Amino acid sequence: MTLPTVPSVPSVPSTAAGIAAGVRGGELRAADVVEHHLAAIAAREPEIHAFNLVMADQARAAAAAIDARVAAGEDVGPLAGVPVALKDNMCTQGVPTTCSSRILDGWRPPYDATVVSRLAGAGAVVIGKTNLDEFAMGSSTENSGFGPTRNPHDTTRVPGGSSGGSAAAVAAGFSPVSLGSDTGGSIRQPAALCGVVGVKPTYGYVSRYGLIAFASSLDQIGPFATTVHDAALVLDAIGGHDPHDSTSIPEPHSPLVDVLDRGVEGLRVGRITDLPEGADPDVAERLEAAFDALRDAGATVVDVQVPAFGYALTAYYLIAPAEASSNLARFDGVRFGLRVDAPDTNSMYSATRAAGFGAEVKRRIMLGTYALSAGYYDAYYGRALKVRRLIHDDFARAYMHADVLLTPTSPTVAFPFGAKGDNPLAMYLCDLYTIPTNLAGHPGMSVPFGTGADGLPVGVQVLAGTLDEATMFRVGAALERAALGPKGAA
Repeated sequence: MTLPTVPSVPSVPSTAAGIAAGVRGGELRAADVVEHHLAAIAAREPEIHAFNLVMADQARAAAAAIDARVAAGEDVGPLAGVPVALKDNMCTQGVPTTCSSRILDGWRPPYDATVVSRLAGAGAVVIGKTNLDEFAMGSSTENSGFGPTRNPHDTTRVPGGSSGGSAAAVAAGFSPVSLGSDTGGSIRQPAALCGVVGVKPTYGYVSRYGLIAFASSLDQIGPFATTVHDAALVLDAIGGHDPHDSTSIPEPHSPLVDVLDRGVEGLRVGRITDLPEGADPDVAERLEAAFDALRDAGATVVDVQVPAFGYALTAYYLIAPAEASSNLARFDGVRFGLRVDAPDTNSMYSATRAAGFGAEVKRRIMLGTYALSAGYYDAYYGRALKVRRLIHDDFARAYMHADVLLTPTSPTVAFPFGAKGDNPLAMYLCDLYTIPTNLAGHPGMSVPFGTGADGLPVGVQVLAGTLDEATMFRVGAALERAALGPKGAA
């Protein structure tokens, strides 16, 4: 299906790499880049609703400052003048940050998240805050307190979630890159449904300081982009150790942009023979085409087993809600956002949370609180942690035989609004193939690889071991090249 076109300025490249090169070289003004993207937003944002807030004035001011620095002979950074959209669960100083929840109504953080500071240091321009499933809990961006986001490829369908606004913003041309957060697939699944690249790095690769927590042992920030190169460029800019985050990995990271042309000759690509069933035939067909393409490019396809893979979904929906029930206890009407007046403090807590939290958030808080309660902790939460360890160990054994693993990203292409909303289990199954990687803490990425039913995008997921982003990106780049040829054609 062809996206409706937005009038474009020929001199503004479509990629972040092209924009940054033009601005740094003086051939392109950051101000013109921003105006081009604001025009694209004005043309289609009313029908798509990718943003909770478009920061037009701030973006124009930042672009003008970049142009002044370039004119003065400064090198403003590898993302010079590149518009970036931020998922609205990342703190921006003085700018509303809502998590798409009414309970944070009116809250303006007093500081920037580390990733926001690093984007600014790299010369990027924040153009807006994007919509999401409330507190990142969902797989369709239908759970937002500000209304759903629509898929730019077909506005009757969901963009995926929870980072649906960030994925849609890139797919619609509102920004060449964006940031999302991934707790159980919330970057990779919407990337697949919107036909863009989405990356969840190794846990600790990118600082979580300033990311409003859903499940602290699972959350990780990563980029959306139209190309693998742009995703690498952004990840190079935001990655690295941060003393503000105790889980941040202290080792330095080598530039990912340097590995993209190395190819896959000699790499072992793992096919998981005990992968849970659930992928639609059109998605399974694209996965097979991806294996063929990598084999043709010089890789070897090997069979591996990850026996605990199929238990990840149940373990996740005990661990993540348990952590959420603890993290979201801070939203009580006292310190942040919404406050509903009541006769006493406990009544105020209850009234504020009843009015401020949506149905899905309440469902997960209650599930998590139950799993942590006396008498049930060992039976549910404790057992889920043991399954998590088994998943990690099974992946470790698989990576002894394969350098990367390939799976579907999403079991289906983008589905219509309302198709799964009344059945939470059906919605949770959207993350069947992405959740295990979060539990293991490993990196994963979704790369567009042709189309499936109704001409909608299909994503193939590339998984790698801890801190092996370089190999993952090599394979992702090879898949992207193959997608342009006869093997990758839908």
